[in-house]
Amino acid sequence: MTSLNFSLPGPMRDWIDAQIKSGRYGNVSEYIRDLIRRDQERVADERLEQLLLAGLDSGPSKAMSKQDWAKLRREVVARAKQLKSRSTT
Repeated sequence: MTSLNFSLPGPMRDWIDAQIKSGRYGNVSEYIRDLIRRDQERVADERLEQLLLAGLDSGPSKAMSKQDWAKLRREVVARAKQLKSRSTT
């Protein structure tokens, strides 16, 4: 793990210390990691919302046949394999 040093105004440091003192976090690192995770989730939620809205704006839906679902499953499996092979290289 790497370390990161940064400066904070006194009231922000006091806030972090209060969060740790309340027992919500064990130390400053836990607090900062939680903030980053929450921000990552917020960005992912925003992206999902954009995709859902794009889907709604893409036109009327159509019924899917068994063949359509089978094709979609094959495409998803193929993409997942591609992503997995990229992450292991």
